[in-house]
Amino acid sequence: MSYDGPDRRIHKIFVTRNTEYHVRRGTCVGVRDRETGAWIQKHFAVQRPVTGSIRFFESGALTASPGLPHVGESMYFEDVGRDMVTSSIVSVERPRRDIVEEYED
Repeated sequence: MSYDGPDRRIHKIFVTRNTEYHVRRGTCVGVRDRETGAWIQKHFAVQRPVTGSIRFFESGALTASPGLPHVGESMYFEDVGRDMVTSSIVSVERPRRDIVEEYED
């Protein structure tokens, strides 16, 4: 059986305690509230590339790295005059096909 829908392998969901960040090839394509399942259309991260990841330590120190975060790290987005850091990633998942089809292009 062949499937001609979107390629799910290029998509990842970075899950925080309250929010899901849906990422395609390093760019956030959607943000969804975990409690309601509603898409947050005007979220700062939408249509912005992930600038990097940040790991916070109990000592107050942090390390920043380019690329996508791993569990326990935070996502970092930036734009002219404004930055955003998510809470810690609790899981990284692959979206279901029906979710990928909801992404706006």
